[in-house]
Amino acid sequence: MKIAISATGSTIDAEVDSRFGRCQHFIIADTETLQFEVVENSSAAASGGAGISAAQMIVGKGVKAVLTGNCGPNAYEVLSSAGIQVVTGVSGKVKDAIESYKSGKFQASSQPNVPGHFGTGGTPGTGVGPGFGMGRGMGRGMGMGRGMGMGGGMAAWGMPAVSPVSQPQNLEQELEALKAQSQMLAKQLEEIQGRIKELEKGAKHKD
Repeated sequence: MKIAISATGSTIDAEVDSRFGRCQHFIIADTETLQFEVVENSSAAASGGAGISAAQMIVGKGVKAVLTGNCGPNAYEVLSSAGIQVVTGVSGKVKDAIESYKSGKFQASSQPNVPGHFGTGGTPGTGVGPGFGMGRGMGRGMGMGRGMGMGGGMAAWGMPAVSPVSQPQNLEQELEALKAQSQMLAKQLEEIQGRIKELEKGAKHKD
């Protein structure tokens, strides 16, 4: 059975890319033999429609499932319409994701888990308003309900939004997904603090 995994590199030792439409590579793997093909994602730098064009390319590869961190509505529609399972909330190494899929640890997502234009960069200092709220996420089994998931407005800083964990079937998968989200939040916070310092310096010079 052939599946596609969004990847940050060109081997199965690479990390799963949290972005579908703008990932660097796709690993097209046979779950039985572990033989794989590497496809460079030519849509990664597209100004628009990256998710749709990447999904159309994946449909042409004849895969039965896609494993990724996040998938927006346009790409999800293309994939699901072609009968391809979409599994989101996947993190860690590609080879481990393949093994987890083979062992039935993943559950197909019933809907996209991020808004359109996820992962698209923008001009620093714009669009941070309402979208900078704490969105949904980290709700399963943590007693934290609707908290801690950065809202879609973060994309205006050129940083990916953190998605809710996608219906994991066991604690190990949920733990790995939450660790990945924690790392992304830490990076986002570091970049936000750096931007705040830059703005403060600019304000002092202006005065």
